[in-house]
Amino acid sequence: MTRESRVLFAALSLCVGIAASPAKASDADVAGFYKGKTIEFIIGSAAGGSYDQWARLIGRHMGKHIPGNPTFLPRNMPGAGQIIATNYLFNKAPKDGTAIGIFSRNVPTQALLKHPSIQFKTAEFNWIGSPELTNRVCVARKGAKVQKAEDIFKHELIVGGAGVGTTVSTSPVVLKGVLGMNFRVIEGYKGANDVILAIERGEVEGICQTISGISSTKPDWLEKGDLIPLFNLEQKPVPELPGVPSVFNYVKTLEQRQRLAFFFSSTELGRPIAAPPGVPAERVQALRQGFEASMKDPALLSEAKHMGLEVTMVTGQQLAELLDELSQTPIEIVKEIQAVTQSDGKD
Repeated sequence: MTRESRVLFAALSLCVGIAASPAKASDADVAGFYKGKTIEFIIGSAAGGSYDQWARLIGRHMGKHIPGNPTFLPRNMPGAGQIIATNYLFNKAPKDGTAIGIFSRNVPTQALLKHPSIQFKTAEFNWIGSPELTNRVCVARKGAKVQKAEDIFKHELIVGGAGVGTTVSTSPVVLKGVLGMNFRVIEGYKGANDVILAIERGEVEGICQTISGISSTKPDWLEKGDLIPLFNLEQKPVPELPGVPSVFNYVKTLEQRQRLAFFFSSTELGRPIAAPPGVPAERVQALRQGFEASMKDPALLSEAKHMGLEVTMVTGQQLAELLDELSQTPIEIVKEIQAVTQSDGKD
């Protein structure tokens, strides 16, 4: 090696060393900070509910995927539609990475409506992720005039409803009002399961419901083709339903998109988990990576299956993007959709 080559090699090595050192130092700093620490996991609901189950499951596994391996301590803080816990996380919880929280997916919409108890700014949370996304679909019985999404603009689909304010009833009402889809809702059923049984009896022709809800009542109907998925209600198609479009494929205006995005936003948020504002960026990143790794952990997946929970992760970045879009919804549209659904803030 010539003298010039040795000088060039040394210079390149120095540059590589300088470029690499911040990342190493950051990892070491994160591990040093979290070693021996406990992360308080604030839960917006009472013990025993679905949010509580998810938080405790995640808390048992997430620490081993964070540098320094902190432990997690669950703390239930129910009240005011989970707003008490959300306010605490934003205003009073430590802002150093030793506190995270899980709260109702309906809370961000309450913030848009300027609920008087809200004392936080949704955009300022550091979003960590959600362990599940329960996809919703509108389906038609095999043999009905409506067998694909395009048909519902030409023919009427009679669907069952479970009362004003329920997603089973309000979804087709909103879709009819916003996109002009020819839904006719027959009310009087006690819940989604009763509607599915009504489809079997030939009383109605379809339902808008979660995939898991349909499968739990009639496990093989979707697979056998007895129920035909017309479209899913999230902005992206569901990988488990190849060839089935998103209802957003039929949006023609920005206003239509904003109306639907607001109405279906709570579904897409899943079970949102966040850290307070002000947490150092490298610790937020460690929490996000730890969460994502735990969602792929065979031990967590096995325990979740035993508990009857299905992991369908939404990343922190995806949550942040969804909430950013939600925050841009004009208040007139928010109030309009809120009036249609007559939401009471319950999950």
